[in-house]
Formats: sequence, structure tokens, C-alpha cells
Amino acid sequence: MDNIQREDIESIARQTSLSEETLTRALNERVYPDANSWKKFLTLLFLVLGIGFSLAGIIFFFAYNWADLHKFAKIGIVELLVIALTALTFLSKINTQSQQIILTGSAVLVGVLFAVFGQIYQTGANAYDFFLGWTVFVTLWVCFSNFAPMWLLYMILLNTTLILYCQQVTGWPSLLMYGILYLGNGAVFVLAKMRQAPAYFIHTVGLAALTFATIGMINGIVSFEKEYFSVFAPLVILTYLAALWHGVQTKSTFYLSAVPFSLIIIISTFLLDISNDEWMLLLIGVFIIISVTLVVRNLIQLAKKQSS
Repeated sequence: MDNIQREDIESIARQTSLSEETLTRALNERVYPDANSWKKFLTLLFLVLGIGFSLAGIIFFFAYNWADLHKFAKIGIVELLVIALTALTFLSKINTQSQQIILTGSAVLVGVLFAVFGQIYQTGANAYDFFLGWTVFVTLWVCFSNFAPMWLLYMILLNTTLILYCQQVTGWPSLLMYGILYLGNGAVFVLAKMRQAPAYFIHTVGLAALTFATIGMINGIVSFEKEYFSVFAPLVILTYLAALWHGVQTKSTFYLSAVPFSLIIIISTFLLDISNDEWMLLLIGVFIIISVTLVVRNLIQLAKKQSS
């Protein structure tokens, strides 16, 4: 009953003889935020804003005073901040969510520390080394905190590390790289849904997987990596069919909007690869207008059905 939504209550009210007073009381108890909810929200909001602005101030502080600071002062300041923020998470007076937010700020400072170290000693390392070190040194914090924003930061670091590694070290075909990114983010998406992670995390990771799938399909259409494309394309098509079926079954606007828009981009690229003369460009323009209109129309109809 904790996850009951406003639509659920209104649907029950339409199908039963609930009075207006009972409906209002149920909405006030289960849906509408009270004074304590607003207080909790504002506390977390100001905490997030405070940590965010503090991190931005630290970065700009180093950028402005870089030439005037001794190298040990540069590293020491960041290390002390990392230690101080991490130590705050052990205070019993701070609630768990605030501790997780503070630890996320500390994880961002780890990246600042690596950046400062690299600038001082000019290690000459590839860009992927920076993100790899950052990813490795926050892994324990991510696993133990089990905090969705921290996991989101971790996914960004993992994706960035893999992209830079493939581009700077391995020289793998780009379609192979996008395939790995697509499958990796897709696996995290499925796991997050199974563990009932927050919706924003699920949708962000799903959108990342969809983005890599779309870029991979475009790359496969315009490039000559046919041996990889023959495997990548059927996998993406099967995934899209499953996502559309799931979206229809659950009436999820996320699946029924993201997947069709991705398909519109892929089909437009395919048509453009066939020919780029004025008639084909006109055909692509008409196709985009009609398909986008149909997608938006279906989404509006779905929203009306859910609200009725």
C-alpha cells in the first residue's frame, strides 16, 4: 500500500461508492505531501545544493589560484576535504540519506583529486587512466552506499572509461564498442528493474542503452563493419520488439516514446544512406513529420486513457 498512486485511488473511487470525503482523506494520507514531507524535501534539496555549489567553488578555487598554490597545498586541500566529507558520514546524528548525499560529494572530490594530481605531475597518461582510477577508487563507496545517484555517477564513469579505452588503446571497431556499451547498460537496466530501483535511475540507464543502440545502428548503416552489424542489428531489433511489447502491456510512456523515436532516427539514416538527393530528403522530411505526429498522438491518447 506504500506505493499506491493517485491514479489508483481515483480508479477505485470510480468503481466503488466511495464518498467525496473518503476520497479526499485517502489522497491527503497517501498522495499529497504534508508539512513533514515538505520539510524533509527542502532539507535534502538544500543539502544537495550546498554540496553542489561547494564542489563548484572548490573547482573554481583551484582554477583561479592554480599558479599561486604550492603543489603540496593543492593536493593537501583536496585530500583534507575528501577525508572531512567521508568522516561526516560516520556521524550518527546525520540520517542515512544525508550521509549518502555527502558520500556522493566525496566521490566527486576523488575525481578532483586525480585531476589535480595529474596536472601537477603531468603524468602524460591517457584520458581513460584518469576515469579508470576514479572509477576504481569509488567502487567500494558505491557498493556499500547503495544510493541511486551514486550508482548513476558510477555508470557515467564506467561508460566514459570504456569509450576512452576503446578509442585510445584497443582500436576496436566502433560498432563493437557500441555493442558492449549497449549490452552493458541494458543489463544494468534489467537488473535495476528487477531490484525496483528509483524510476529516474531506471529510465536514465535505459535511455543510455537506447542511445548506444541507436548510434551503433547508425554506425552500422553508414560504415562497412558488416560482420558486426549482422549480429548487432538483429539483437537491437529483438530488444526493441520486446520493449514495445512490454510498453503496450504496462502502458508505459517511456518505452512507447523512446523506442519509436530511436526507430525514426534509424530509418531516416537508412533512407539517407540509400540516396541524399533532394527527393530523398523530401521523403525523409515527410516521414519524420508523419511518424513523430503518430507517436505523439498515441502518447496523448494513452495519457487520456490513464486519466479517465
